[in-house]
Amino acid sequence: MTIRDADGRARDLSGDIACQTRTLPDRNATGLPWPPMRPTRRQLLLAAGSSAVLAACGSDSTASTTSSPDANPTITGVPGTDGAEPPAGFGVVQRFPNVNLFTPGEVRLPISLTDGQSLLTEGPAQLSGWITTLDGTRVADVVGVRRDEGISVPYWEIRVQLDRPLIYTLRFPGDDGFGATFEVWEPGDVFTPNTGEAMPPFDTPTVDDHRGVEPYCSLTPEPCPLHDVTLTEALASGKPVVYMVGTPAFCATGTCAPGLEFLVAEHATRGDAVVMVHADVYADDKGTEVAPAIEALRTSYEPIIYFMDATGTIVDRLDGVWDASELRERLDVLLG
Repeated sequence: MTIRDADGRARDLSGDIACQTRTLPDRNATGLPWPPMRPTRRQLLLAAGSSAVLAACGSDSTASTTSSPDANPTITGVPGTDGAEPPAGFGVVQRFPNVNLFTPGEVRLPISLTDGQSLLTEGPAQLSGWITTLDGTRVADVVGVRRDEGISVPYWEIRVQLDRPLIYTLRFPGDDGFGATFEVWEPGDVFTPNTGEAMPPFDTPTVDDHRGVEPYCSLTPEPCPLHDVTLTEALASGKPVVYMVGTPAFCATGTCAPGLEFLVAEHATRGDAVVMVHADVYADDKGTEVAPAIEALRTSYEPIIYFMDATGTIVDRLDGVWDASELRERLDVLLG
């Protein structure tokens, strides 16, 4: 696995962490490209300004961020003293997708830390920092809460209100001077369903009708129980809906499989207060053909969880990584 520093140099973290935000193939099943992510000057600035951006699943020894779908390296890291401050000059590793994602409003920024060689497996319970625009104007102070329930490498959950579509940089005292750069987009430039919008219905694979997706659920040793109804049926139920997109088979030691297992555990305790649906990313057991449900979302990464209220409106989402505690808290908010 490779992370990149601010001037584009690659740092090899092979074996440190698997599948944080898996990037899907660049073309869909029809052979057409995914919706364009326009390579503007702003995006080039983003690429140059990020201290560290996680690669997709797997590991490599080059600067490439593309890997084979069956790569499953073991998560390792550099332990520290729990609750202690991170080492001087630490890097900020983005655990959120580096695509057109954020729109004005509340932005969720999960990040991990690195000493430049490996990801840190421990650290302070909270990280205080700030956000600036490209010209250095400080626009918000933030506090990141460490999340690590059920996962080996912690992340810090940061939520901040950003109402203007601009390029921003997240900084922390004692970091490497670069922090993490990201962009808030105009809603028209974001192609996936976003918070505040209606979730489009789609007939996802079920136990009774796999709809050409084999296996219909790649969780092992048994498929997950979130395939009793389609997303279309769930949205018509008049209940809150949780919809997860992720492929456990190809990132079992990363975030997709644990994320789904956390959701299955919540499904067992929440009863019929909420309808939960899962869709796998690939239509074949080799991980080569993108499933129709993913094309319908027009997304280019995984995993994702959408939270819809009883009207089918998206009220929250988790992208890239979550632990058991954050998922539990977001479900509590959804169910009021």
